[in-house]
Amino acid sequence: MASAISLLSEEQFLCSICLDVFTEPVSTPCGHNFCKSCITRHWESKQLSQCPLCNEKFHKRPELRVNTGFRDVVENFKKLNVIGRAESLVKPGEVPCDFCSGTKLKALKSCLVCLASYCETHLEPHQRVAAWKRHKLIDPVKNLEDRMCKKHDKFLELFCRSDQICVCVMCTEHKTHDTVPLEEEYEEKKAQLGKKKAEVQEMIQERQQKLQEMKASVQLNKKDTEEAIAKSVEVFTALVASIQRNQAELIEVIEEKQRAAEKQAEGFIKELEQEISELQRRSTELERLSHTEDHLHLLQSFPSCSSSPHTYNWSGISVHSHLCVETVRRAVAQLEETLTKEMMTLLKDIELIKEDLEKLPEDVRLKRIQQLYAVDVTLDPNTAHPQLILSKHGKQVRCGDRCKNLPDNPERFDEHIDVLGKEGFSAGRFYFEVQVKGDEWDLGVVRESINRKGYISYKPEKGTWVIWLRGGNDCKARDNCCVNISLKEKPEKVGVFVDYEEGLVSFYDVEAETLIYSFTGCTFKETIYPFFSPSYDKAAPLMITPAKHTA
Repeated sequence: MASAISLLSEEQFLCSICLDVFTEPVSTPCGHNFCKSCITRHWESKQLSQCPLCNEKFHKRPELRVNTGFRDVVENFKKLNVIGRAESLVKPGEVPCDFCSGTKLKALKSCLVCLASYCETHLEPHQRVAAWKRHKLIDPVKNLEDRMCKKHDKFLELFCRSDQICVCVMCTEHKTHDTVPLEEEYEEKKAQLGKKKAEVQEMIQERQQKLQEMKASVQLNKKDTEEAIAKSVEVFTALVASIQRNQAELIEVIEEKQRAAEKQAEGFIKELEQEISELQRRSTELERLSHTEDHLHLLQSFPSCSSSPHTYNWSGISVHSHLCVETVRRAVAQLEETLTKEMMTLLKDIELIKEDLEKLPEDVRLKRIQQLYAVDVTLDPNTAHPQLILSKHGKQVRCGDRCKNLPDNPERFDEHIDVLGKEGFSAGRFYFEVQVKGDEWDLGVVRESINRKGYISYKPEKGTWVIWLRGGNDCKARDNCCVNISLKEKPEKVGVFVDYEEGLVSFYDVEAETLIYSFTGCTFKETIYPFFSPSYDKAAPLMITPAKHTA
């Protein structure tokens, strides 16, 4: 908006009588413009009607009409002028003009020679006067005095690379130092910033990609979870159906046995009632015969009354059915078998049976570990020995020719050529793989409080669970004693698996799918970190690689 105003001169819109911007502009026959009220008053005060600018005389006072087109242009100029000045007013955080009196306008440039800041109006001499054109103008900045040497009151125009500070030409204590013009260091630092910006952008892209992968993983896990839930519902629905089916069958068998027992009992009861009735009749006859005085009748009736009546032996007769209990046992056994089978299938599918790893063959166990417990490990530069060279992404480490000048922070190893992973673990299981090159390397895990300064003893009681290779085939581990590890061939990739709760650290030859060595019965009481020590051979780095995740 300000640029649009700058194309218009304010003088073009000033009335020569009132010296203000036109109001209701009119044009005289000679072509000059005036405010209608201004020219009217002027002619009323004069005997002759003539132009105030060119003095052209008019025999008859011209009829004045407002120039509507020019009036619209004037009105637009007024609006632009108001908006332009509002845009030029200094706002919080902006640099004000040092020469504006009253309302301050924002500065367009700062002069390093004058040590002052100028708005568009006050900057004009620097663009017009030849001597001022040579002044160094920069984008407006605050506190220009900070750009002056406090000691010599000279402009800071040099940069001391030795002390990493800005100095002036009078700072003689820096004469022997590596000093360069400020512009040169500016260009170099600007180039470094460009590289750093590119690195940051690359890191952002990597993390955005990782973010997308994590989101996709979350969605995949959600889908897997939904499928697992659906399958578990299906399994338990089948179990409930099996229980209900077995229950119905059991009830039917029991009821059938009960009906058979009742029918059998009814027959027994009928026969018993008949026998009781017959025995009661015989008892009555015997009672009557025992009281008779007729000798002949007693002797004639005795044979038939004294003979035993025809009855069954009821002592072994029972209506209790043992088949009911046996049926229940069979039903429960069948249900238990079905439940166990389905639960084992379900648990196997979601891989929750911890004992599986111990029971599986070595190659299958390794694949299961790669599937379930692989983690992303990155090297921690704050722990790296100064002689080590880490890759930009923190996945590779090798030994350099000399030690770098690095801060001797407490986490850094200062004697052993070692480095730790950034990621620490204090629970659960984790697994990572390392591509090993060369004939010498050390690899394993260590506790967080391991001594980083001076000599390190590879012992579990010292907080290290490490194996090392020397000479290409001499592999050892320090457990309760020094253990020689027999290798059929030198491994190209080593997998490290840790079970924190079980106190287990295992090393695998990934390509051969065989176990190299295991530390068992370990006691982990603090966070443990992956540990790496590459060969002194520069061509033999250690490289952290993604696990296969084979099915």
